[in-house]
Amino acid sequence: MIRRFGEIPDTSRKYIRRPGVYALLPRDGQLLVTCQTDPYPDIQLPGGGIDPGESPIPALHREVMEETGWTIGTPRRLGAFRRFAYMPEYDLWAEKLCHIYIARPARQMGPPTEALHEAMWITPDLAMDILGNAGDRHFASLLANALT
Repeated sequence: MIRRFGEIPDTSRKYIRRPGVYALLPRDGQLLVTCQTDPYPDIQLPGGGIDPGESPIPALHREVMEETGWTIGTPRRLGAFRRFAYMPEYDLWAEKLCHIYIARPARQMGPPTEALHEAMWITPDLAMDILGNAGDRHFASLLANALT
């Protein structure tokens, strides 16, 4: 069973399952995150949906590059969670199946290529408080505890 974080699903609503990959990217005591500024500012673990026919690891590399401008190395899966949420950019209600990886930020290639995203470095302790969803905060807390 995969742990659920966040809102209890509304049984009267149809949710579309959306598998995705997200990364904890620690380096020198900091964590690389992304701030999506629209429709409202939201600090997130870099990542996103796995496209049809795409495998998780290539999706992780693509999403991190799009949202941060960084390449990554040695990704390793840590776990997964699910959450039910409205996705305004797609105008749909989704059951997000979030696979969490830890990886090494390798090289900054430039700014994020995905519109309305900004890469930021924050401490894992701060991430535990400000990441935009409880599942991301849970995995950031596991990282923060492992680093202390």
